[in-house]
Amino acid sequence: MRTCGGVTQLHGASLLLSREGRGHLYAPGSAFHTFTGSQALRGMLRRGVTGLVRRLQKEHSACGAVTISTTRPAAGTASSRPKLKVHQPECLKQPINVPSKLLMGPGPANSPPRVHQAMLKPLLGHLHPEFIQIMDEVKEGLRYLFQTRSEVVCCVSGTGHAGMDTTMCNLLEPGDVILIAENGIWGERAADMATRHGAAVRTIKKPAGDVFSLDELEAALEQHKPAVLFLVQGESSTGALQPIEGVGLLCQKYNTLLAVDAVASLGGVPFFMDDWGVDVVYTGTQKVISAPPSMAPIAFSHRAMSKVSARQTPIHSFYSDITWLANYWGCDGVPRKYHHTGPVSSVYALREALALVCEESLESLWARHAACAQRLHEGLAALGLQLYISDPAKRVPTVTTIRVPEGMDWMKVTKYFMTKYQVEISGGLGPSAGQVWRVGLMGYNCTVDNVDRVLTIMKEALDQ
Repeated sequence: MRTCGGVTQLHGASLLLSREGRGHLYAPGSAFHTFTGSQALRGMLRRGVTGLVRRLQKEHSACGAVTISTTRPAAGTASSRPKLKVHQPECLKQPINVPSKLLMGPGPANSPPRVHQAMLKPLLGHLHPEFIQIMDEVKEGLRYLFQTRSEVVCCVSGTGHAGMDTTMCNLLEPGDVILIAENGIWGERAADMATRHGAAVRTIKKPAGDVFSLDELEAALEQHKPAVLFLVQGESSTGALQPIEGVGLLCQKYNTLLAVDAVASLGGVPFFMDDWGVDVVYTGTQKVISAPPSMAPIAFSHRAMSKVSARQTPIHSFYSDITWLANYWGCDGVPRKYHHTGPVSSVYALREALALVCEESLESLWARHAACAQRLHEGLAALGLQLYISDPAKRVPTVTTIRVPEGMDWMKVTKYFMTKYQVEISGGLGPSAGQVWRVGLMGYNCTVDNVDRVLTIMKEALDQ
């Protein structure tokens, strides 16, 4: 016999005695027994014998002091449940370990203390009036950042990929032709997503690090006559900056919608959604905006929403349905309905990050990124390093790609940064994998001091 937590086990049977004088006995293969009786009887039962059930029945026949029922416990009660086989993990008994690191890769960037403080605010309900007010303030900040007066400006709960998927699933119906300008991994990823939504994907390709001219884009538009043209403004896998100005007019000429991925570029370089005729643009909160990764700000033009309204087939994803998202974010002029529970604390953080953007101004933000990128490029040249993109006009200032010298192990350098200084720089991605280091200058991290720190550590690492 052994006793554990008030449950006595004898010869494979289990006896549970409560403070109220009620007992429960269960032996495998037998009925479940509930009894009540005197303290002396309960003491006897604790001592137990192999014929415990028979003795209880004998006592029951001789004395009304004990009542036995032979019913099993109701389903869902503690006595009917199986034993826990997965126990509390030991790792969660320890404090969380989050070291402080300087994130100088292509994202995420570090967030300002004011953004972190915003996330400590009390939680609100996702449709409380106070939270709706904060959502409305976020929309106004995004209109400034996108430079648009469009009504449909909101956030998809998810990272930049969620913005890409929302673009594809709303603009494309099965069989629609989409033309994707592919010069890095994000064009490849867009083609994958568009294919999954049943579109007829056409591509125009350039070598990694190169960009597309207006003439090249017009020739492809005339050839393929797509419903949508997809461009990446800042291709973070290569560091290329695609010009957008003038493309919108071409798209209107060929009755094509223009969709732009601005995840790695928005805020670091000029962007004018309305003036450039962009129909859909999305970005990520964790890059130049410098809020935690969690949302994909997105904007749809009137032309884009007209195509959504004219669809002949349902939007494939309820979660990414822009008509539901627009309603939840108060963009359609009708009472908000429940679509999903928005990431409340992340919206607080985004609101404060956008407030910091507005306080600095876009013009100052763009100038800061250009100046820091120039300082970084000149410092790398002084170290004898070459940039992946030779033409300065084709470089996005937010992500600098550096050629790894022949015979050098790129990973040893990134490990040196992290191990000795807790500073992150990254290797290549997609077509640049194994060929480059990538250094991010984004938002809060885009400072002269951080540029100089990266250059100092890079010199040390190269000398090892």
